[in-house]
Amino acid sequence: MITGEIGLSLIIVAVAIGIANIILLMFLLKTYWKTYKQIKSGFTIGLVYFASFLLLQNMVSTIFIALLFVIPVDANISELHGPRLPLFMINLVQLVALSILVKITRE
Repeated sequence: MITGEIGLSLIIVAVAIGIANIILLMFLLKTYWKTYKQIKSGFTIGLVYFASFLLLQNMVSTIFIALLFVIPVDANISELHGPRLPLFMINLVQLVALSILVKITRE
C-alpha cells in the first residue's frame, strides 16, 4: 500500500507528467494544424483530431489526479484498486509515446 509521503510524491509526479503530456500535445496540435493549412490532406486533419481528443483526455486526467490534493483517497484502500498508481502508469506510458511522436514530427 502506498500512503503518506510516497503517495503524495506519486500524485505530484503524476500531475507533472500530465502537464508535460499536455505541453507535448499542444506542440503536436500546433504542428499538425500548420501542416494541414498547407497541404489540406485527410491524414493531417486526422492527426489534428487525434491530438485534440488526446489533449482533452490528458487535461481531464490531470485535473482528476490533481483533485487528489483536495479530496484525499481513503488510505485503507490498496493502490492497485485506487486511482494513483494506474493513472501514474498511464501518464508515464503516454509521456514516452508522445516524446517519440514529437521527435519524429520535428524531423
